[in-house]
Amino acid sequence: MMKPLLLLAALASGTALAQADAPVARTNWAVARDGDQVYTFFGLGPGKTWADIQQDVHALDLRSDAWRKVADIPVAQGRLASAALTVGGKIYLIGGYTVSAKGEEVSTPEVLRFLPDSGRFEAETTMPVPVDDSVALPWRERWIVLVSGWHDKANVTDVQIYDTHTRRWTSATPFPGRPVFGHAGGLIGDTMVLCDGVTADKGADGKNVFAISNACWQGTLDTEQPALISWRALPPHPGVPLYRAGAVGDNGRIVFAGGSGRPYNYNGIGYDQLPAEPSDAVFSYDPARGRWQTHAPLPQAGMDFRGLVPLGNGEYGLFGGMRAGQRVSAGVIRFSASP
Repeated sequence: MMKPLLLLAALASGTALAQADAPVARTNWAVARDGDQVYTFFGLGPGKTWADIQQDVHALDLRSDAWRKVADIPVAQGRLASAALTVGGKIYLIGGYTVSAKGEEVSTPEVLRFLPDSGRFEAETTMPVPVDDSVALPWRERWIVLVSGWHDKANVTDVQIYDTHTRRWTSATPFPGRPVFGHAGGLIGDTMVLCDGVTADKGADGKNVFAISNACWQGTLDTEQPALISWRALPPHPGVPLYRAGAVGDNGRIVFAGGSGRPYNYNGIGYDQLPAEPSDAVFSYDPARGRWQTHAPLPQAGMDFRGLVPLGNGEYGLFGGMRAGQRVSAGVIRFSASP
């Protein structure tokens, strides 16, 4: 009888639950779940240079707790700030940016469809406005909703909606706040909530000046008129604003976890040249009740996530990422978002 009691105690206290480490340490993984499999795409290795950006796929079997390498992604070079999501039983890998040896960063337009049974990829479409560090949301098992993000030289307010049935894009009501990258959000039914991220203004020298945002927005979608979104501002969430937190809509609420309070380049060093450190924050928003709720902190602080994966029974997983000291991790932070 001790094991069930210990498990309940772990869930209540935020203690780490068992989950096998990945075979590789990676941060900035794009992640998606399909059935009992969690797939990770791209990501950055422990060296944290442009040469450490990867282009492979790994999978965790949630039944056996075993990892395996699945495939390599058929692109010329690895990418960061991509998004992965499952819509209508299919996995889509969206955008991201490449980094050259000279440090040049370019947003990529491709959307690939991943076939788990064979490990192959197929070209699905290209984004009208290529974005990275955007929020990508699955809507009604049919649409993909891309909100704001970075395009080559600046943030954009574009909301791009892709219909996976007709394979057509729609330009929807723009994001009403200041455009951001590295924000986080989730969708429940027809309601999405997005928070934080980083704004970019031009300084006197013409260079970007980055600042973290504490703005949260709720958008209501309409299946009859996908191009029309009703937006309204929400109060800021509990705690400090965050960059590259994990988030997902699940069980009637949007859950947020981890991230960093300091905007940073892909190596974990802030744009102000100070090192960024991870957060252990967990909070959620209930659109039906219109309220924020704080949950027990993560068992281990983490940052630099591109998604949050529901694992069932009120549990969630943050895959890879960075820990204290900007250390790239192979670990899975598994937690319960209890009140």
